[in-house]
Amino acid sequence: MASAPLSVSVVSADQQVWSGEATMVVARTVEGEIGILAGHEPLLAILSSGEVRLTLLDGTKVVAEAADGFLSVENDTITIVARKAALV
Repeated sequence: MASAPLSVSVVSADQQVWSGEATMVVARTVEGEIGILAGHEPLLAILSSGEVRLTLLDGTKVVAEAADGFLSVENDTITIVARKAALV
């Protein structure tokens, strides 16, 4: 049985960078890299500068470069807010 997709938003201080559904999100936090799948426990983490890698439902990858901010996970919804962020 397939799990429900993650609803993901990546935003910077001045724009929405990416929004959609994904099966996995990998980001760099101040405590190390974290991978998030559907069903992940609620989490609030401080982001370090680096890549945010998204695996979409069809298996394609989306990569954003994010500089400082936070990552929030709750009920299969991931919000990434960064001081600066852009797709690469």
